Amino acid sequence: MRPGASNRRLWFAALALAIAATPAAAETIQVTIDKLVFSPATVEAKVGDTIEWVNKDVFAHTATVKGGWEVMIPPKKSASLTLKVAGAVDYFCRFHPNMKGRLVVAP
Repeated sequence: MRPGASNRRLWFAALALAIAATPAAAETIQVTIDKLVFSPATVEAKVGDTIEWVNKDVFAHTATVKGGWEVMIPPKKSASLTLKVAGAVDYFCRFHPNMKGRLVVAP
């Protein structure tokens, strides 16, 4: 074995472990609101990801989970929520109850 080869192998092994142990970076996932529609209607995400609703309409909307949380989204603005719990939730706009969306959140 060449001098230093053992140290190099240990260094590469340590680097490989560090890379494998690094959690995936959180993402920001956009949901567009246009003409009274959440798009996409269903979003798959992970705990730690952020959902950003971008309201292109000229009136306010909400993303509301009955018995849970509510995000107010002003007209021509955006609002966001960082996901803290795994599971699936259905949400709607409190002002326009026919607007519906779904979040499927993995651990």
